Amino acid sequence: MSDKNNDLRKTDSSDDNAEQDSLNEVSALEQENPEEPENSNGLVAFYLTGQFLEEDGWTPQRLEGQHVYRVFYSTAHGDLACFAQLRVDLEQFLFYVLAPVRSPESQRLAVAEYITRANYGLRIGNFELDFTDGEVRYKSSIDFEGESLTPNLIRSVVYPGVQTMERYLPGLLSVTYGGRTPHEAIQRIEDEM
Repeated sequence: MSDKNNDLRKTDSSDDNAEQDSLNEVSALEQENPEEPENSNGLVAFYLTGQFLEEDGWTPQRLEGQHVYRVFYSTAHGDLACFAQLRVDLEQFLFYVLAPVRSPESQRLAVAEYITRANYGLRIGNFELDFTDGEVRYKSSIDFEGESLTPNLIRSVVYPGVQTMERYLPGLLSVTYGGRTPHEAIQRIEDEM
């Protein structure tokens, strides 16, 4: 497991510089697309999220034409693709962590039961299952409307996402491929907590 939970402490002047750099990038983007008015607070948050991910060692890749960064997180059970999405218009930050496998159609009801059992009692975020293709992901999010999205708020969305997926992934795999019932898989994880 890679340890990305390092302290990111900045002085007030570096926070001001980071915000000014983001404002400059927002201004440049607005000049490129004057017919598409954007929410400047949301755009600043997008650039600050990219900066946070870079400084925290994530190596973000911006998805072209979208307010989304793709990053990866390594676990003992596989690499997790993660997507940091900013809903610029709504001032919302969503962080998705995708399971490294898709559930076969024959196992989707069992996987749905498993993630429903996992979701019960989770304080931050939730698991989701796409019944059409078997994708399982964990989503954590925050609405920052009218507020600045800070590095601490970004961290409080990102880390619960990867840590929760990492904690529940062995159970997901055991239900999907190992013949365990959802109840058995959850019980085993809860006993380890």
